[in-house]
Amino acid sequence: MGWLGLDDTDSLRGGCTTQVFHDLIEHLPSNVECGVPRLVRLWPFAKRRTRGNAALSIEIISDDESELMRVLESFWNERILPLKGDVLESDISPREQAPTSPGMVWFDQQPDAAIYWAAVRGNVDLEDLPEATRSWGGYGRIGATAAVAWPAENVTWEAIAWRTYDAAGQRRIDETTLSQIDEWEDIVFSRDPRRGTGLIAPRGHSPVLFGIRSLTKASAEIACQTLLASEETEQHDGWRVFCTNQASGDHLQGNHRGQVTATALNAARKHVVISTETFSMISYAEGGEVNALARWLAVGDEIEARGLVHPNGSLHVEQLRVLNPVPRKQRRPLCQTCGVRMKSMGSMQGLRCPTCKQRTDDTWVDVSESPPFDGWTEPPVDARRHLARPLAWSENSVNDKKPT
Repeated sequence: MGWLGLDDTDSLRGGCTTQVFHDLIEHLPSNVECGVPRLVRLWPFAKRRTRGNAALSIEIISDDESELMRVLESFWNERILPLKGDVLESDISPREQAPTSPGMVWFDQQPDAAIYWAAVRGNVDLEDLPEATRSWGGYGRIGATAAVAWPAENVTWEAIAWRTYDAAGQRRIDETTLSQIDEWEDIVFSRDPRRGTGLIAPRGHSPVLFGIRSLTKASAEIACQTLLASEETEQHDGWRVFCTNQASGDHLQGNHRGQVTATALNAARKHVVISTETFSMISYAEGGEVNALARWLAVGDEIEARGLVHPNGSLHVEQLRVLNPVPRKQRRPLCQTCGVRMKSMGSMQGLRCPTCKQRTDDTWVDVSESPPFDGWTEPPVDARRHLARPLAWSENSVNDKKPT
């Protein structure tokens, strides 16, 4: 018995580690018993991250480990090793790419979860890895090891289907059936409710036809089969359900509190940079309510934020709320005798009540103002990170179950 992990077989331009892993599982000896395949998203700012920054793992039980190692060695040499060094210009991202450096690992025992937490929350180097029983390749061993070590404390499920080899151009997916599936209780993140468009098909060059997410394995399977059975959905070349850490919030480490000391809006790109006495944060235009709230902030507001700290030190905010806003406006006080709003009598002449004529010094009172959103805000579903946990989910949500 042991654990197999794989990562870094794709580039921004194309390819898919999930498909390679699916093919690898299909090539395993018939006498092995496989657990649930796992898709594990890692730190979004990793320098050598792949397009979706996901690694794969699976538990395998075999009575003949030498035969299993022979099959893994053969698959590595024939199918995975030729992918090494691929780097192509991306059509969808300006990010600098690193050549693919596939990595595969085998552990007789699942390693400590500490390496997963390190890889989902920060940068990990090869020298940081626990020693595998057997390993192949380069930097992909980092993600592969993290995927094996994932404790699966907080899970969702994703059914992924792949296109046929000769498929090209726009994906053909039955939107009517998808709309019906989106109404199922356990199906999540499949459509954008604002635009009424599907969110299950990837952008750019990828062999993935779609990935449909669910709170349960059974719903993911049925939804995938239903969508593939439609005549309005193009032909596929296999599908598989993965247990994932998507929507787990595992990448976040506590909340950040501070008082706003400065705000700066980029008029062209619409993102906002907020400075506090303890941290600085950036909110992008795609952030929806988060960006709207960030643009509303004023110096003196007390705020609380959740997000990832970029290597440059700035917090990329994912969730935001105002704890204590400062007044935005002032107005004249009320008359203490009759409760009518006082009015100015002119420069340096003080205030007078228009009803009872009582006078007072020239003063102003602060007007309290509520933020445009109560409580926490988050981006719309199409702008969230894979790892982002929705605010609507409680700490003891139905998806907090280990895979079975």
